[in-house]
Amino acid sequence: MTHYKRTHTCGELRAGQVDETVVLMGWAHRRRDHGGVIFVDLRDREGITQVVFNPETAPEAHREAHRIRNEYVLAVRGTLRERLEGMTNPQLPTGEVELMVEELEILNESRTPPFVMEAETDVSETVRLKYRYLDLRREKLQKNLILRSTVANNARNYLAGRGFIEVETPFLTKSTPEGARDYLVPSRVNPGMFYALPQSPQIFKQLLMVSGLDRYYQIVKCFRDEDLRADRQPEFTQIDIEMSFITEDDIMTVIEGLMATIFKTGIGIEPELPFPRLSWTEAMKRYGRDNPDTRFGLELENVTDLVKHCGFKVFAETAARGGVVKTLRLEEGRRLSRKDLDELPGYVSDFGARGLAWARVNEDGWTSPIFKYLTADEVAGINMRVKAAPGDLIFFVADSPSVANEALGNLRVRLARKLGLIKPDSFSFTWITDFPMFEYSDTEKRYMATHHPFTAPVDKDIPLLSTDPGKVRARAYDLVLNGSEIGGGSIRIHRSDVQSMVFKALELGDEEVRAKFGFLIDALEYGTPPHGGIAFGLDRIIMLMAGAESIRDVIAFPKTQKATCLLTDAPSPPSMEQLMELGLKVVRDQE
Repeated sequence: MTHYKRTHTCGELRAGQVDETVVLMGWAHRRRDHGGVIFVDLRDREGITQVVFNPETAPEAHREAHRIRNEYVLAVRGTLRERLEGMTNPQLPTGEVELMVEELEILNESRTPPFVMEAETDVSETVRLKYRYLDLRREKLQKNLILRSTVANNARNYLAGRGFIEVETPFLTKSTPEGARDYLVPSRVNPGMFYALPQSPQIFKQLLMVSGLDRYYQIVKCFRDEDLRADRQPEFTQIDIEMSFITEDDIMTVIEGLMATIFKTGIGIEPELPFPRLSWTEAMKRYGRDNPDTRFGLELENVTDLVKHCGFKVFAETAARGGVVKTLRLEEGRRLSRKDLDELPGYVSDFGARGLAWARVNEDGWTSPIFKYLTADEVAGINMRVKAAPGDLIFFVADSPSVANEALGNLRVRLARKLGLIKPDSFSFTWITDFPMFEYSDTEKRYMATHHPFTAPVDKDIPLLSTDPGKVRARAYDLVLNGSEIGGGSIRIHRSDVQSMVFKALELGDEEVRAKFGFLIDALEYGTPPHGGIAFGLDRIIMLMAGAESIRDVIAFPKTQKATCLLTDAPSPPSMEQLMELGLKVVRDQE
């Protein structure tokens, strides 16, 4: 039958095509022998069609069908017919028809797979990643990759339609400090020298703005040698964008249109525009995190001023040393048992909190271990501040602002998931703006760039660069979706004098700056336009759109949490010849 061409895919056949002669090719999903007639569900990436082998109408094909096992590759030719009454399958788009096979060719056999090719499987991820080429046959993963392709194509079309130019930037480049370890690549023709794989195309896209290509984009691979988790990979994909002669509002308008386009075409969701905006200060105050999940309430309140003189020493002493006492109110607190409450201090301790106090609000006071230490006025003041009603539950963390925010910010998400407060299939976008320009590193004993050293400061904060860097705000912005940062960017520094002031605030010496960024410093002196941009994590966006639990489920060939590929056994040791060519020697730590 190899002289026949495939006429249809297995997912497109419908009742309107009955009596057509059809040639299908695909994999045997399952085989059923009903005591004479043999049924095979034939699968390709478009779906499944039931094909029927009848010994009376096609005896040769029927005899050959006895050999079929799961994942055999088949070609079948036959006539499409409607299924008999009562035999339709409403779960399949092709469930009203079946193919009566006249000819069969087994194109290839298959060993028994280590797991079945169903949408859901309970096999370990280790096995799935080792046999990734089989795992990718499953409908769930194929849909994820098709969604990824759809999003990428529509992102390109959207940006091209707005005057953006796609430009490729180098993978073999210079190591620059961007917050994570670089992957280094040795140079054979320059012994002892190394390239770095880019953590982002940051410097190159700024240079493209200097070059006059005022609207750039790229869907690009980036690399970071960092510890991994469910939503991180050592190599990841960004939608990278940069524009000249713009403001923050211009960039946000373009990006909101992009998100609306890819969500509508990808999963049929139309986000409400414009997206709400929160300053970094407001986000930390209300949600305790700079990537807040705004699909539900449970906002934090600061009650430090109400308890700074109370009889509960933990609160009073924390306030006296400059810390804060913050609260989280849960309506209908009876939904949490005493056992639930006993587990929560251990949870917040993972974020550095030394304790978690709680109070059940009653008509006549609180049920709480700390109630006896507070006056009636203090209790009333807290109830009013947090808008507590009888039946509510109030949680307290007393610590440094960063610890209190992180502990309660994560607790609110845990409670929302546990109690089902998050509406399924909902998508909530939020812009976070006005980040701190710098954060002080106790390890380095100096200020570090919160984003990167090319982020522009708010204009009126520029004088503070030399007097009080900790108060400088950045013209930076993140886009957060359902509690995940999906993109971040900023207006860039386009003046060499301001860039020099930032390097000084970071305590980077002239020689170090010249060695690492000399080419960028030079470029800023040749008429650099005002510019800015943003980069989005494509993998993370697809993970959220698809409802996947791990970013590995939306990448064709991902790495494990130890940055290994179980399919190819990468990384692997180089040969002695390769090391000699590169002038390298591997030195392993002695145990």
